[in-house]
Amino acid sequence: MPAPEKPILVIDDELDTRTYLVTLLKDNGYTVVEAANGAEGLEKVKAEAPALVTLDMSMPEKSGVAVYRTIKEDKQLKQIPVIIITGVSREFEQFISSRKQVPPPEGYIAKPVEAEPFIAKVRELLG
Repeated sequence: MPAPEKPILVIDDELDTRTYLVTLLKDNGYTVVEAANGAEGLEKVKAEAPALVTLDMSMPEKSGVAVYRTIKEDKQLKQIPVIIITGVSREFEQFISSRKQVPPPEGYIAKPVEAEPFIAKVRELLG
């Protein structure tokens, strides 16, 4: 039997957004794991070694910026592609992409998330 595919981890503190993303991904045949905040998200990144992470930026417990930095600075985790999902504007995209200590995110999707561009980016990153 083929090994089960790695899940996609959705990290977002907004239940509506999380539910929407999880539903979109499942409807497109992906296995999904979810986390309601940054601290839980980091635990699940380490436990699940997901194929991809979607990451909200403004969350309690641990900000998306802190989660992103932790993933990209970790030898075991840094190869996991991350799609930043945020309501924050272009300035934030330029900010996170200009940090020298970590590479820019593999994807960037603005809220409200539109289904087609989101799934297209997931497919592009997962091949």
